[in-house]
Amino acid sequence: MFVSIDGGDGAGKSTQAALLCDWLRAGGREVVACRDPGSTRLGEAIRDLVLNRHDLQIDRMSEMLLYMAARAQLAEEVIRPALARGATVVSDRYLLANVVYQGHGGRLDVDTLWEVGRVATGGLLPDLCIVLDMPPEKAAARLNRRLDRMEQQGEEFHARVRQGFLDEAARQPGKIVVVDAAQSIDAVQGEIRSAVGRVLEEEGEGATGRGRSRN
Repeated sequence: MFVSIDGGDGAGKSTQAALLCDWLRAGGREVVACRDPGSTRLGEAIRDLVLNRHDLQIDRMSEMLLYMAARAQLAEEVIRPALARGATVVSDRYLLANVVYQGHGGRLDVDTLWEVGRVATGGLLPDLCIVLDMPPEKAAARLNRRLDRMEQQGEEFHARVRQGFLDEAARQPGKIVVVDAAQSIDAVQGEIRSAVGRVLEEEGEGATGRGRSRN
């Protein structure tokens, strides 16, 4: 099974992903946790470039393609091998983030980004994507560190990002599940586990969850 956790900056993705991994491991599953961009040497180098290099001008198209390159490496080096041996993969962000941030937020064509993403990943998409939803101003208040390049994009940008996540969830009900991230940590995790549990039941106890492909 392949699960991604997404949402606006400050919504609690990393915390919820870690708790989900703990729960899945307690159930006897091998779990591989990763982050996008990141989790490979190339991915971490690109992550530093697109998020922390405030001295560089990176236009939206270049930004989008850099994220896609990191994801292509992540899919081939980490996710596919894990799924092939029957492990469960939990990714902190994946293709949906690229579509929403550079598409809805950055005004690139959304359908084109989905298609580029399918090419970059060889059609490897999560079985389930959890979107942690929270008003951007509330999420921003949780960030008590220096903001990265994407976090510094401004209120209007982040409002478009939030709406983009909701729009994409409406387009893919069941595959993209929205959870109210303003709830307590335990309540949010409970909803995530319920959504993941439903997918596991559909797969059956013996399923290895090799991810889904859309060509």
